Amino acid sequence: MTAIRFFGVRGSTPCSCEENRRYGGNTACVVLEAAGSEPIVLDLGTGLRLYGRTFAQDEPFRGHVLVTHLHWDHVQGLPFFEPINRTGARMDLWGPKQEDGTSLETAFRSFMAPPYFPVGLEAFAGEFEFHDLGEDEVSIGDAKVRVRFVPHIGPTCGFRVELDGVSVAYIPDHQQPLNGAMTIDDAVLELCEGVDVLIHDAQYTEEEWARKSHWGHCTISYALHVARESGAKRLVLFHHDPAHSDELVDRVVEEMRDSPKSWCLEQVVAAHEGLELELGASSGPGVSGSGEREAMR
Repeated sequence: MTAIRFFGVRGSTPCSCEENRRYGGNTACVVLEAAGSEPIVLDLGTGLRLYGRTFAQDEPFRGHVLVTHLHWDHVQGLPFFEPINRTGARMDLWGPKQEDGTSLETAFRSFMAPPYFPVGLEAFAGEFEFHDLGEDEVSIGDAKVRVRFVPHIGPTCGFRVELDGVSVAYIPDHQQPLNGAMTIDDAVLELCEGVDVLIHDAQYTEEEWARKSHWGHCTISYALHVARESGAKRLVLFHHDPAHSDELVDRVVEEMRDSPKSWCLEQVVAAHEGLELELGASSGPGVSGSGEREAMR
């Protein structure tokens, strides 16, 4: 059984307020867990602090982090993750080099240092190991991970993780084609093909896209299009715009579920803090033993 746990689901900036209380205001952080395996964390947004609160007081973190890219909303939770500041903690970070050749480690040590932050990584009790990724196929713990660069602003990885018989594609930031075409990048289709769960950028309404088309993201309907064309089984709408209230997200997810384009999918849900999906290995078409429950509320 693989659990997918959502601790931060927002894009761009943390934005907690009464209007988005149900879905949450923390930025991207998702955790994959399977019995007997080290956890795999997808991005280090401010939701990482909530994940840290699920550990026992003296329990260190030992696991892996897949970092899609280095924009603030995907990394700024790291210094507030208490389990890495404990004896015996270890974090393996995997992510892209920068276009100028700057390594992942150099980039992290640059922004996790004065004057941007009071202390550097060396101040933490835990150990860090950095792994630069290109378009790779790698084994990370018990998982098989496929890495491809996806359209966004700056070097950005998308991931396909296969763990305990379950496949998950994670594409939180995805630039929809600027020319208005509904084409899909080949790398994106490869990552998403037939996955059990697709966690995908769903930042803009059609009206917002008309004003922000060059900002590196996509519409909610384009996320559905990617899921449908790739044969994904379940779509999780993710990276909600900071201006999107609970009511707006409720409305757009219902519109997506009502769309004939979604009828080929087993489920369309909007990610919220505390969402947990449990998926069992499939013995045939589809996913057996799947469920959805609240957690961390």
